[in-house]
Amino acid sequence: MSTASQPYPVVLDAEDAKESLRAAIRGVRMARSERRRREAATSFAEALETMPELRDAHCVAAYVARAWEPGTAPLLEALTARGVRVILPVLGTGLQRDWADYDGADNLRQRAPGRPPEPGTTQLGAGALGDADVIVAPALAVDTAGARLGQGGGWYDRALEHARPGTPVIAMVYAEEVYDAETRPLPREPHDRLVDAVATPDGWRWLRHPAAG
Repeated sequence: MSTASQPYPVVLDAEDAKESLRAAIRGVRMARSERRRREAATSFAEALETMPELRDAHCVAAYVARAWEPGTAPLLEALTARGVRVILPVLGTGLQRDWADYDGADNLRQRAPGRPPEPGTTQLGAGALGDADVIVAPALAVDTAGARLGQGGGWYDRALEHARPGTPVIAMVYAEEVYDAETRPLPREPHDRLVDAVATPDGWRWLRHPAAG
């Protein structure tokens, strides 16, 4: 929840405010030790595995975290161990949106510097997101009204257009990256898509009901 120590720029322009926040939050994330990242990744998986919608899901759209992002490897392994189908983003060129099935860590490939690893399985097309019963999305921060601060490319805002109506979207962030929408709302633009829930290493909670649109 919002605290005085959270970065919060006093900037009128939404995009400038977003860029300032992104730089500050990335800096804090990169300062985390590898041990703390591993511990947090395990806690994220344990927290999300208590979510009924995730436990009942047949297909989950998730992502492969880069080193400084909240780790997803334990979550991916926990889901596949239960027989859940997991699909992961394939970025393509520009803002091209695609997905492919996760087939274990050994099948992941980093196709370009700075990009997250991607599965080497057959690409399924942007519409494959419609198969997902739950979507676990990366974020740099989220506020209690569901506003999500992404990486700045707009990939997820566009990709979510292919989700089935009512499919819950969960943002994964560290506890200090959850902002109080009443006192420190995250900057939003008309194209920004809201998320429905937030997961931290301490647990998960709804921010709004998925059917609220």
